[in-house]
Amino acid sequence: MTIPNWLTILRLLISPFFLLVYVYPETFFITQASLPFVLLALFLFFELSDAFDGFIARKYGQVTELGKLLDPMADSITRIAAFLTFTHGPVQLPIIIVFIFIYRDTMVGTLRTICALRDYALAARISGKIKAIIQALAIFIIIAMMIFHSQDLITLQTLQFTAAFVGWIAAIYAAGSGIEYYVVNRSYIERMLKN
Repeated sequence: MTIPNWLTILRLLISPFFLLVYVYPETFFITQASLPFVLLALFLFFELSDAFDGFIARKYGQVTELGKLLDPMADSITRIAAFLTFTHGPVQLPIIIVFIFIYRDTMVGTLRTICALRDYALAARISGKIKAIIQALAIFIIIAMMIFHSQDLITLQTLQFTAAFVGWIAAIYAAGSGIEYYVVNRSYIERMLKN
């Protein structure tokens, strides 16, 4: 267990609190006005810990097979947890957006695992990195709009429209990156499945 792997596990353990804090803020003594700032702090922790564990792993030669499996899983879980959280009020993100994220990540993750079990590693695609950046930006924009709404700077309708707009952009790109991942690796995937 290396430091990067511990950071990844910590990210996995803390990710459910994003949803819990959003749905039950009073349980954690959080007011509605301060809720978006708490969510922003949690989100920044997720993103910074993700950046740090990758940096430390590469700089100090602590890249492990466990880390290669855990890190993308943690990234997927933390971001999907955030989008799932936003399906509740006041944001009320359409749940179909979250379904697209889950479907795409499950498909890609399963294919990578099957191939890994057969001693073949499917290479990560740049589209997957871009997908992660777009999702992170979408989450940040939604939280920023929540802050504006909590300060009565925008209406609830503006918050919900903006959230749905950036959510759909992220979902459409995620679906496209999943299709591209399969198409590029199709010959390897079919060979592994046949074997």
